[in-house]
Amino acid sequence: MKRKILVVDDEDDILHFLELVLKEKGYDVLTASNGHEALTAAQIEKPDLVLLDIMMPQMDGWEVLKLLRVDEETSHIPVAMLSARTEAKDRVQGLQEGAVDYICKPFSLKELLSKIEQVFAGAHQKR
Repeated sequence: MKRKILVVDDEDDILHFLELVLKEKGYDVLTASNGHEALTAAQIEKPDLVLLDIMMPQMDGWEVLKLLRVDEETSHIPVAMLSARTEAKDRVQGLQEGAVDYICKPFSLKELLSKIEQVFAGAHQKR
């Protein structure tokens, strides 16, 4: 069964790049360019993982993460934060808010794919 990943970023080039790469690696990929689209897609599609940008207009990634965590339909979905913010306090906040990982931009593709595999390996062990 193919794993489904929801990629959320307000930068189209990042969104399309990740979509292409992840599809090439065999994942089903959904995309959202803002927080509202992300919440709707997560509730309807129930992805196996959300890659969530922090800095977005209107509703940032922190708000999206909080709303995903309080909704029974989406609270179990692992979320990895994607951000250009590299300060330790941002990493700590992400993990405290319930993110499973915090990936700094720019990221290496190898690092990103490795972290995705780690998330899925961990999720598989919990079942």
